[in-house]
Amino acid sequence: MAANLEEAKAPHQIFDTILILDFGSQYSHLITRRLREFNVYAELLPCTTKLVDLKFKPKGIILSGGPYSVYEEDAPHTDPSFFDLPNIPVLGICYGLQELAWRLSPENVVAGTKREYGHADITIQCVGGRPDRLFKGLGDAMRVYMSHGDRLSQIPDGFETIATTHNSPLAGIAHRDKDIFGIQFHPEVTHTPLGKELLRNFAVNICRAKQDWTMSNFCDQEIARIQSLVGPTAQVIGAVSGGVDSTVGAQLCKRAIGDRFHAVLVDNGVMRLNECQQVKETLAEHLKISLTVVDASQRFLEALKGVIDPEKKRKIMGGLFIDIFEEEAIRIEKEAENTPNAGKVEWFLQGTLYADVIESISFKGPSATIKTHHNVGGLPERMIKGQGLKLIEPLRELFKDEVRELGRQLGIHQDLVARHPFPGPGIAIRIIGEVTPERVEIARRADNIYIGMIRQAGLYNEISQAYAGLDTNKAVGVMGDKRYEGYIVILRAVITTDFLTAEAYPFSMEFLGEVSRRIVNEVEGVSLITYNVTSKPPGTIELQ
Repeated sequence: MAANLEEAKAPHQIFDTILILDFGSQYSHLITRRLREFNVYAELLPCTTKLVDLKFKPKGIILSGGPYSVYEEDAPHTDPSFFDLPNIPVLGICYGLQELAWRLSPENVVAGTKREYGHADITIQCVGGRPDRLFKGLGDAMRVYMSHGDRLSQIPDGFETIATTHNSPLAGIAHRDKDIFGIQFHPEVTHTPLGKELLRNFAVNICRAKQDWTMSNFCDQEIARIQSLVGPTAQVIGAVSGGVDSTVGAQLCKRAIGDRFHAVLVDNGVMRLNECQQVKETLAEHLKISLTVVDASQRFLEALKGVIDPEKKRKIMGGLFIDIFEEEAIRIEKEAENTPNAGKVEWFLQGTLYADVIESISFKGPSATIKTHHNVGGLPERMIKGQGLKLIEPLRELFKDEVRELGRQLGIHQDLVARHPFPGPGIAIRIIGEVTPERVEIARRADNIYIGMIRQAGLYNEISQAYAGLDTNKAVGVMGDKRYEGYIVILRAVITTDFLTAEAYPFSMEFLGEVSRRIVNEVEGVSLITYNVTSKPPGTIELQ
């Protein structure tokens, strides 16, 4: 029986939601993270979003920072209708503050003579003998993080000053009669120690948003939503890779519709060492999920011949994946005829996460696609336009740490929940250059040694993601007193909570030296090992 309409609603229609309008700041996603950390649901949408297109009524609105100047000709601006919503508090951060002031008068914002980047100390101003509600309980002064060149030239009509710095006499403003606030600093970053409490003041105390966003609540709602979407007879086919995202997605779907969910593992020829066997043990044996393994390694490797561009790799692999899943859908339907599970395979399950969506969506205005994500941009046109299998993405609103918690709620073993992510295109995007069977094998074996040594050293659970990639340029080495040319192996290990920002893990040189010795000695064709210490941004976690 399908769930009722109420149960089928999206999270922003069930949970009190703070809307973040993104003006392109590299920190915008952190606002969403901080709000969810104290159990308030929040969604990020581009600043070009029109109120008429919004499918829910937010409890509050936050305007993010951004790299533009509000007075520039092509600067992005918010739909004015958002400011006409009755009784909806608004908080402008950095560019968002300037957007609030500029709307009232373009003369309110000017280029600053002194820029502020990095740490600053703000003094909280009392209004009517006490600090503004935004700063309740935060003391008389705060250490904050600034990142701005423009500034307010004057207090906008109807507003009063609630915070100052040495260089910014209008570091915080609040409307006298309406719940509209603006701050020049970034409360969402860890460099503003009390920033999370400020956001809590806004979301909970001012917006009155309920703190009921938990994975146990989400789990129940999402199971009901899947049941309603799929209906009583349709079947779902799901892509699994052995990673935590696809495993949690598969278990959630199985919990919702039982044996009408069919997991499919496509051996694309660029999987980790012994990956297929491990996935079989995980899904089929431990979680009792119906699993089919399709060996399509030759099809993928043939399609990738001569391809160097990583975006082309993603597109080729995304299209081939869907071809194979549609073939499997026909087979599953036929096998289910005249059984209790008879029904059309209408849905395709994918473990897309919120970070995938943020990184992949391009919109007019300040944001640009960093790269097409394999879970989003790699889909062929026919799926995007709703032809053939329909897409179901139960994890689309979740960050990685929320997915792990959901996995625990679903009874998945901690070893699986804590497993490092593995991209859909696999080793193909960990090889800089053309993908060949020889290069895949080198990267695969180097990665197996590296991850094995990380586990042996007891470091695996301290690291968010680690892998060994391959640069197909060659470096000169000396082996057996002879000149030797071999590939370059690039080691990567990062620490992150949301996978939108990350720092390199600080291995000891002794550990890296031992990893290097083993890979060079045990993997033929390698002459140089290097460790990627680039943070994200400016780098990305994967090589491509």
